[in-house]
Amino acid sequence: MITVSIIVPAYNEERTIVAILERVKAVTVEGIAFEVIVVDDGSKDRTREILDARPDLYARFIKHSVNQGKGGAVKTALEAATGDFVLFQDADLEYDPADYVRLMKPLRDFDADVVMGSRFVAPEFTRVYYFWHRIGNWAISFLFNVLNNTTFSDIYSCYLCYRRSLVDPAGLRTRGWEQHAEILSKAVAASKVYYEVPISYHGRTYDEGKKIKAHHVFAVFATIIRERFVR
Repeated sequence: MITVSIIVPAYNEERTIVAILERVKAVTVEGIAFEVIVVDDGSKDRTREILDARPDLYARFIKHSVNQGKGGAVKTALEAATGDFVLFQDADLEYDPADYVRLMKPLRDFDADVVMGSRFVAPEFTRVYYFWHRIGNWAISFLFNVLNNTTFSDIYSCYLCYRRSLVDPAGLRTRGWEQHAEILSKAVAASKVYYEVPISYHGRTYDEGKKIKAHHVFAVFATIIRERFVR
């Protein structure tokens, strides 16, 4: 049995947190056991209260007294994780846990070290979203592939799954949006078998709560370059 720690950072997600965790709970994959770890990152709404009332939806619930940013929540969860693998799940409804079946196949059947979900490799559906986000994503993926000799099509998909032993959370230096690039860089550098699978995407607009902005791309570029040349 392979165990996978599903990391769910949440900040002011009272509208979606139960729905997403119920979808996670509904997923079953033969040969895979899930450990759901939720971190409330100092939410100002009813996220914490709602989660306290639904302990059936997670294995661990960790509460930050003050907001530390998504990277801080991720690091806290990684330090608590016990699974063979780690998989990230945003607390909104942009990504569908039904895709776990696809993500788990390379782990179970091909002994993969890293599996990336791609919104650009024949997904069942993808909501049309911001043009400049697509260009930024292409640029980030292109730079990563050039420096790491890989062929990922969508490195900034939420669905990054990797062998937990590849990345020591104590060694993570970033806490912003660039942390995803740092984790992927470290995982790829320490492993040999990478896969990519198609996933569906229902992106939010800024009015619906989307948080990432165009300026975040510069920190991501810097992190990819640093991780390749300064280890």
